[in-house]
This record gives sequence, structure tokens and C-alpha cells, in this order.
Amino acid sequence: MDVTLKRDFLGRRQAPEVVQTEVRIPSGAAWLYGDLALPAGLLGLVLFAHGSGSGRHSARHRQVAQALQSAGIGTLLFDLLTAAEEQTDIHTGEHRFNIALLTQRMQDATLWVTAQDQFKNEPIGYFGASTGSAAALIAAARLRDRVSAVVSRGGRPDLAGPVVLAELHAPTLLIVGSDDPGVIELNEEALRFMRCEKKLSIVPHATHLFEEPGALEKVAALAAEWYTRYLQKIELPRSGMTRQRTQNIDTSKEARR
Repeated sequence: MDVTLKRDFLGRRQAPEVVQTEVRIPSGAAWLYGDLALPAGLLGLVLFAHGSGSGRHSARHRQVAQALQSAGIGTLLFDLLTAAEEQTDIHTGEHRFNIALLTQRMQDATLWVTAQDQFKNEPIGYFGASTGSAAALIAAARLRDRVSAVVSRGGRPDLAGPVVLAELHAPTLLIVGSDDPGVIELNEEALRFMRCEKKLSIVPHATHLFEEPGALEKVAALAAEWYTRYLQKIELPRSGMTRQRTQNIDTSKEARR
């Protein structure tokens, strides 16, 4: 699963070539539009679950996605809400906290991805922000071993609920800014219910949106390291979607800062 990056004539590392494709994903009666980016030497594919008031064009998500692509990880940024739902949500905010709807959309997108021949044996990861983190965690718990790793940025994992958090199998990284005390507390509380491989990383001097210089770069680096560590090629038996892990998992104890 190692990615060999090209080097230019000065010996500098170059990011792998990335193929960009716009996709349309069915979810019930709705169609969800997304941007699929696949670098050469694919290590796996990460689906992004945006938070409140955001979508696939989020500059923060796109910056993280580009960093993952440079590490050889494919990304799928897609709109969890339709255009009509987004317009309604702008005025009412009724959809951004509809965790059941967001979770179903995450599941539908994952099933669509895994139905494509090129992704049947590829490891899948989730990257969630704000309320999208709860949707990602619930979907990961439901799909069990089909989701290899989850990363949450400034998320609300508490909205997934204690029962779901305890059932989660995918190694999960929670990233929070040090200047976002309320969200730190919520993430610490959620972490206590998790029984999977887990970690809470606090980015120094960062607020909720990680707008400070270098803060989002730190998020991207932490995420890339987590996915590189836990995304693994899988073998699907004929009878189901259970996978066989092909490398050892580090069972180090939870690390907090």
C-alpha cells in the first residue's frame, strides 16, 4: 500500500496525478452530487460528511481533501442535502440537525461507492465536521467493518449517542481546536463511550473553524496520518461484506493532550 511519489529534475517530491470526476449518487428519491478525486496508487477512499451550513464546495474540506490526495488517498466530497433542502436549511436550519437524514445519505453514498467495481476491495474512510461527524459515526457503526477509519474535525460525536459510540468498530480520531472549550468537552464525553481504537487530538491555538494560520494544515496532516495507518485493502467473501485485515493494528492506549 506504499505510494511512490514522482520527483522532478530538482529531486523534489511531486504529488500523484489526480483524476477528477463529477458523480451523481441516488438516495431514495433524491440525487446527491459529488466530486470524486482519485490519485495514482490509490490507498483508499475517504467520504466527506459536511456540517451545518456547508457542502461539497467547502473551502476547508477541499483543503483537507487535497492534502489527502497528495498522500495517495482518494476523496469523495458530496452534498448531503439537495439544492432545495439547502435553500430551506438556510432559512430554517431544519436539515443540518436532521441526523437521521444525514446518516441515511452517508450510508447510501457508501453503498453506491462499494457497488462500483473499482472500489469493491478498496478501504473506505469517513471525514466528518460539525453535525456531519455524528452522521459519519452512526453510518460507520451500522456498516461495521466496511468502514476502516473515521476522522472528525470540530465535530459533534455526542449527537451519535452513547449506544452507537459503544458499537463503533472503526478506529476514530477526534480533532478539536484548543480554543473551542465547549466542543472539547463534548468530544471528551463521546470518547469515554467508544470502545474502538480512538484518539483525541487538540490543535493548539485553533478555534472551532480552524481559521488560524496553520491550523487546518495541522488537521490535514493528522487526518492523512490516521488514514495512512488504518486504511487497509480488504477481501470480501462471497457471502457478505466482512473484511479480513491484512496488517496489524496498533493497540496503543488512548492518547490525550
